[in-house]
Amino acid sequence: MFDLEDIQAFVTVADAGGFGRAGQRLGLSKSMVSRRVARLEAELGAQLLSRTTRGVAITEAGLEFKGRADQVLADLEAARDALAQRGDEVVGTLRIAAPLSFGLTHLAPVLAELAMRHPRLQVEASYSDRFVDLIGERFDVAVRLGTLSDSSLIARKIAPIHGVMVASPDYLASRGEPRTPAELAGHDAVLQMNEVWRFRDGRREITVQGHARFRADNGQALVYAAEAGVGIAMLPTFLSGQSIEKGTLVPILRDYPIPEAGLYVVRPPPASHMAGKVRALTELLLERFGGEPYWDACYAHRKAAKAADLPT
Repeated sequence: MFDLEDIQAFVTVADAGGFGRAGQRLGLSKSMVSRRVARLEAELGAQLLSRTTRGVAITEAGLEFKGRADQVLADLEAARDALAQRGDEVVGTLRIAAPLSFGLTHLAPVLAELAMRHPRLQVEASYSDRFVDLIGERFDVAVRLGTLSDSSLIARKIAPIHGVMVASPDYLASRGEPRTPAELAGHDAVLQMNEVWRFRDGRREITVQGHARFRADNGQALVYAAEAGVGIAMLPTFLSGQSIEKGTLVPILRDYPIPEAGLYVVRPPPASHMAGKVRALTELLLERFGGEPYWDACYAHRKAAKAADLPT
């Protein structure tokens, strides 16, 4: 008789690409995960994983079994959720993936509140700027920023995400303030790796490749560099709002808006079934961030003040 914990161990190793990483996800030792997979292979009479010096590779038999095992585990989770949510109480474990900067600055307090509202709910949050495979890594839901590409995932938009060009007062005093995107060619840029800046000029979109003085793969690092006067940055208002409020960053090029992005909750299909724990998270995010997000208030005020020629 198959042990579901053995099946879960195999699926996690196949998704993670190694016993050690699988153990971290499952909260088990590497040796325990290995024993569970070996026990499953013995029960099946087939080798599911090929062990190599670089890790593991899934065999042809493993691929066949994994497709069916994924469905079994998904059906079991759905059945557990359906039984657990018969009342108003939200229970179970919510595994959520979130981007690092937004997750730590804005989402973390919401998840703490979610846990306090639902004492029988366990929250497991993974903060990373890498692209997470929700189905393969068995996450219940992800919070994502930007413009979503077409996929089989189910998405719900929570709020708009606005960008703003900013620089420190000292940088602008020494280098001058660009008045058009074309003038950015004469300035230093603070970039999120290989990003390209995009602006709207009426119905026309303008793209600019900034002259990188500083690159980073994390938004908060860009804030620090821009505040230090390293160069000009394009930042989301959820990161730059407090700096604008304090005056350590100044909005520029406001006549050339940046295309709007979005804050989304993304979950695996089917669209017809939303787990109670995912619904609870979605409702709380809409409660906290829906409409005009609080982090846009400062920038909106300064934009209105500039339009009216009032001091800010």
